[in-house]
Amino acid sequence: MVLVLGFEGYGGRSKNPSEAIVEALDKQTVGSTVVKGAVMPVQFEGLAQRVATLLHKHQPSVVIAFGLWPGEPVIRLERVGINTADFEIADNAGNLVQNTPVVPNRPDAHLATLPLHAIQDQLLEAGIPARLSGTAGTYLCNALMFSLLDHCAQHLPQTRCGFIHVPYLPMQAADMLQRLAQDATLEYHQRSDTASMSLDTIVTAAGLAIQTTLDSLS
Repeated sequence: MVLVLGFEGYGGRSKNPSEAIVEALDKQTVGSTVVKGAVMPVQFEGLAQRVATLLHKHQPSVVIAFGLWPGEPVIRLERVGINTADFEIADNAGNLVQNTPVVPNRPDAHLATLPLHAIQDQLLEAGIPARLSGTAGTYLCNALMFSLLDHCAQHLPQTRCGFIHVPYLPMQAADMLQRLAQDATLEYHQRSDTASMSLDTIVTAAGLAIQTTLDSLS
């Protein structure tokens, strides 16, 4: 079984594209493998326990989490999750977590166990722009990535695990441009976060990442 995770909306934005990925893939099959999806709250408190509960329940062979990286124009394959939460904005519970371990008394970092280079190759061959990334940030995306990798390292060592950042959806970029014109407080060139990618392309990329990982297991 493959477990796919995404996030609810946050930061005053509309629906998170990673939530749309989960909705598109939940209960689908990739090859002959069933995909189960879950949407995570954008809340630091209790994150590690929510992760543990999901992984214990589903015992997946592969788990891939997705999140939004505003302004990213390509699919971004994350290499490493670090054991640090240091938020620039509050989470959806109103907590501004700063300089705090994601999981106390655990390693400083974990490397993703997905076949990242193979996934990148498959995406590029499919005409989907993708790159490897050396940082998942220090917000909830990184916290989720570290929590997943840490739990798998301790309890599910055979599970392939990682995190993928995706761009805005076009409707989100269009909404930002509309508000930019209405507010008339910034010039267009002062915004650098309007890159977007269609949901169909993002979901195709997610499916290729899953299939490539499953292929690597066999």
